[in-house]
Amino acid sequence: MPEDIMQNDFSSEDNEIVRQRKDKLLRLRSEEGYDPYVNETWDRQDTLESIRERFDHLKPEEEAQDVTVRTAGRVMTVRRQGKATFADLADETSRMQLYFQLNNVGEKEYDFLKKWVDSGDWIGVVGHPCRTRRGELTVMVTEYKLLSKAIRPLPEKWHGLTDTEIRYRKRYMDLIANPEVREVFRKRSRIISSFRETLESHGTLEVETPILSVLAGGANARPFKTFHNALSVDMYMRIAVELYLKRLVVGMMGRVYEIGRNFRNEGIDTMHNPEFTMMEVYWPYANYVDMMNLAEELIRNAAKAIGTLEIEWNGTKLDLSKPFKRITMREAVKEFAGVDFDAIKTDEEARAVARDKGLGAEMTGHESKFAVLNLMFEAFGEEKLIEPTFLLGHPTEISPLSKRDPENPDYTHRFELFMFGKEVANAFSELNDPLDQRERFEDQARKKAEGDDEAHVFDEDFINAIEAGLPPTGGMGIGMDRIVMFLTGARSIRDVILFPAMKPKA
Repeated sequence: MPEDIMQNDFSSEDNEIVRQRKDKLLRLRSEEGYDPYVNETWDRQDTLESIRERFDHLKPEEEAQDVTVRTAGRVMTVRRQGKATFADLADETSRMQLYFQLNNVGEKEYDFLKKWVDSGDWIGVVGHPCRTRRGELTVMVTEYKLLSKAIRPLPEKWHGLTDTEIRYRKRYMDLIANPEVREVFRKRSRIISSFRETLESHGTLEVETPILSVLAGGANARPFKTFHNALSVDMYMRIAVELYLKRLVVGMMGRVYEIGRNFRNEGIDTMHNPEFTMMEVYWPYANYVDMMNLAEELIRNAAKAIGTLEIEWNGTKLDLSKPFKRITMREAVKEFAGVDFDAIKTDEEARAVARDKGLGAEMTGHESKFAVLNLMFEAFGEEKLIEPTFLLGHPTEISPLSKRDPENPDYTHRFELFMFGKEVANAFSELNDPLDQRERFEDQARKKAEGDDEAHVFDEDFINAIEAGLPPTGGMGIGMDRIVMFLTGARSIRDVILFPAMKPKA
């Protein structure tokens, strides 16, 4: 990004400090012959958290003189008082006070500290743990080294910042200023690790599939398009990994899963980012009921991994120890919209009911009753599913990769899992009938030709694969970003993605 755009994110006062600090760096090099960016290492033997754990027992005015700690971190604040200087040091684990005293570090090093070390700088420290009279656990410094000099000032003023856009654009500053943000991303890592542990405990193999492909299949979504120069072909960023993973089941790889990035060329809001993380899993000899059981296990284990089965999001509390609810789409529309679709016989009758419910603007006038059913659920039922709830009984028309319900072929063996009124998972008893699959792909191709750019693509090679024989298979995709949001209480998907997509500043 051009430098003038970058500068616009900082105040003129900040930019003046940058100018002064650059000048100071040049003087440090010329006057002291000291380069804080040379290729040196620092043998950090102790994190601040480990020091706190080991020496939390110290009483006021007690010092562990026979113990030396060797740590490093970023100087957050500096308070100079003549022959003594106090500083706050922070690393990725904690924050701790430092005490520099002229007699302990020597006059030359103390003068260097006063003249050249500022807040934001990275330093290595050797010293003795102690507790001050006021009860502050402190490292009494005997040796230190300036490891890297910060040019930009620390974002202390960002504590309690309400302008979240700056936090997202300058995530590194956000992480410096707000330890609780760092903790969210540590929890994210533990949640994803828990998913892997649970899946692998069931003998599921982690695999990697292509991100670039000549077809973007596996979901109804608008893809990102690019061009491969060497092959002279259009290519697409993947919108899902489903079709590749099912090819692996055909290829006798057994249970497989992937946690990775998907890309959809769609809107950005608190629940959507064009680049997001999905987990997809496929088990041969299983069905969608097995996937429901697995979904509950994955989410409960992830919640335990970060400490609790009782979670809260936007003021609403949930107890994940309870069995997840189950409801069909028709039951949900009957309960929340007051419409019994079992009594509706024709497409026109369904469209008329939808218009009476105020959904005329959302329709083209050509929808089937099954499309109207889904539209009415989205309008009246989705936001009501607050407790973890499996939504069952999706119409076949909107489920091109799912097995039909043999007792009612207009519907499928599929579920979507909702929490806090938002979808977090989608699963099927996977369609493995190649003749049925071809017909559904052809139907999707007709919709795409009629202008539906989110309709599923026709993937001939995938049909060839299941013609080779796909065993009965249960498959599921879970949106990891939303799961992390709900388990950590984050308000927006951007709060759990380190570098969310942002519109460039003008």
